[in-house]
Amino acid sequence: MGVEGCTKCIKYLLFVFNFIFWLAGGIILGVALWLRHDSQTTNILYLQLGDKQAPNTFYVGIYILIAVGAVMMFVGFLGCYGAIQESQCLLGTFFTCLVILFACEVAAGIWGFVNKDQIAKDVKQFYDQAFQQALMGEPDANNAKAVVKTFHETLDCCGSDFVTGTFTPVWREDLCRKDSLKSFFENTNCHKKIDELFSGKLYLIGIAAVVVAVIMIFEMILSMVLCCGIRNSSVY
Repeated sequence: MGVEGCTKCIKYLLFVFNFIFWLAGGIILGVALWLRHDSQTTNILYLQLGDKQAPNTFYVGIYILIAVGAVMMFVGFLGCYGAIQESQCLLGTFFTCLVILFACEVAAGIWGFVNKDQIAKDVKQFYDQAFQQALMGEPDANNAKAVVKTFHETLDCCGSDFVTGTFTPVWREDLCRKDSLKSFFENTNCHKKIDELFSGKLYLIGIAAVVVAVIMIFEMILSMVLCCGIRNSSVY
């Protein structure tokens, strides 16, 4: 016996929310794959300075986002099918998956909040080390020059602060383009550019996480109400 009245409205409302959830999962998966293969981040995070690899903490968050997007698509499909079939078993499984996914998202959000400044800090330290080696002509200077030039060309910057960004091009054209006037007015130092690069992408991830969390809370409430409605209708 199918559900009637208000419970029937909840059934279709849950289906609509799950369809939106499924679409959101696809969007998050697409955004995560775009962030993973973005030319700016890949150019920088695949660099190697001697035996030292560029910090790849940022990619940990991206891989979590890819997994979340894929699971969201599966859970969204499960919720849609369970709502249409009015199956308590499927809805119960959907609710359990939703709770687990919500807990994982909260954990990932806490991890991202804790590490948001550390990601840019690690990349800046990696750049500073390469920049110092390139300037001082240390043993791995050729490798360091290649690393530094990749940063400069990818981010259109030079130096770690205002002073080095303005005056380094004057006497080291092999590291920075000789355009000190532009550097003076625009203050295009690499620390600032690194902060902009990662803060913008982490901000995008944060917005996606908040939107998904709100949808998940609504779905958990609707699925519980629908399960109760199906149980009551089966009794009568």
